Amino acid sequence: MERLDGGSAVPAHLRGGVVALGNFDGFHLGHQAVVRRAVDHAHAEGRPALVATFDPHPVRYFRPDASPFRLTSLEQRQRLFAEAGADAMIVFHFDATLAGLTAEEFVSQRLVDLIGVAGVVTGEDFTFGKGRSGNAAILAALAIRHGFFAETVGPVSLEGEQISSSRIREALQAGDCAMAARLLSRPFTIEGVVEHGDKVGRTIGFPTANVALDRYLRPRYGIYAVRGRLLDERVLDGAANLGIRPSFQPPRETLEPHFFDFSGDLYGQPVEVEFHAFLRPEAKFDSLDALQVQIALDCDEARRVLGSERGR
Repeated sequence: MERLDGGSAVPAHLRGGVVALGNFDGFHLGHQAVVRRAVDHAHAEGRPALVATFDPHPVRYFRPDASPFRLTSLEQRQRLFAEAGADAMIVFHFDATLAGLTAEEFVSQRLVDLIGVAGVVTGEDFTFGKGRSGNAAILAALAIRHGFFAETVGPVSLEGEQISSSRIREALQAGDCAMAARLLSRPFTIEGVVEHGDKVGRTIGFPTANVALDRYLRPRYGIYAVRGRLLDERVLDGAANLGIRPSFQPPRETLEPHFFDFSGDLYGQPVEVEFHAFLRPEAKFDSLDALQVQIALDCDEARRVLGSERGR
């Protein structure tokens, strides 16, 4: 699947496509409905299916000091879009130039001139253009003027409530991995490169693969049952600490999964860590022996939780 720069003209073989347009952070069930409609239109008309997203998120541009809130990296979104049937991902770099475009300029310069769109599909609440001056109604009017179709997809609900990225963030901050997974259609996953840590875990029999949290949302600090996916496609069950490690000084925010029955060197390798269940909050222990006993109990509980998932 190709990744394209939204500030440059798309290749000729991808012009005239149908574009699903939105932030799509998390790519939850509601986002999937938007992309599915665009892909269906493209396939029916024999056109390229494209997904356009923004990076950084507009909130990050306008509020650079905002707490981390990202649910998916660009790399994760690209894989998810490909699995949904898209032929390419277009990334609009959200900078001062893009933020300064009026709704008309965004449509004429980016969608028409650079992409040559035949159609655009968005969610009903999508806004665009300087000062968020564009909405679904304005996009529909501009589409008529410029000769492409515009369609909106209504919100998707689960358990009587509308699915949204905000609802997923709230679930994760409460430690409700099951709810987040239902809204996303998969477990929330942090992806990163394994870094060197202080290697205390190795000395007490529980080596960890340390992963920086980067710009990801911080779920509730604590211990989780997790699954790791390695570059070679191996899947590993484990237990992870996410937080500041209160038993050690100085505090350092990190994600530290311990993978069961694994021996090997993961340093410098990418790993995906799926969050399956919150087990307990972080706690401070007076000794390494006490910590070692609790980690063993955590691992037993994580094995039980992950094993019961497999049995469903």
